[in-house]
Amino acid sequence: MGDAFKALADPTRRRILELLAQGNLTAGEIAAQFDMTKPSVSHHLNILKAADLVSDERSGQNIVYSLNLTVFQELMKWFYDCGFVKGGTDDEKT
Repeated sequence: MGDAFKALADPTRRRILELLAQGNLTAGEIAAQFDMTKPSVSHHLNILKAADLVSDERSGQNIVYSLNLTVFQELMKWFYDCGFVKGGTDDEKT
C-alpha cells in the first residue's frame, strides 16, 4: 500500500487518475492532456502501474490504461479502519 500512497503524492499522477475515472484511455490520449514529454507521462504511468492503481492492455498498436478499482477499495478500507474517515449518520451530527 506504500507504493499507492507514494504514487498518489504527485499531482500529475492524481490528474491521470482523474482522467481515467472518466473512462479508459490510450497512452497518447493521456499524454495529450499534459504539457510534458511523452516519456515523462510514460514514467508517471509506470509508477501508477507499479502501485497497481492502473492496469494496461495492448489493443493493436496502442496501450489502453484503466483504473484498478480493487486497490482504491483497499485504500478506502484502510482509511475507514484507521478512523480517518467517519461513516454513518451519527458522525454527521457532530
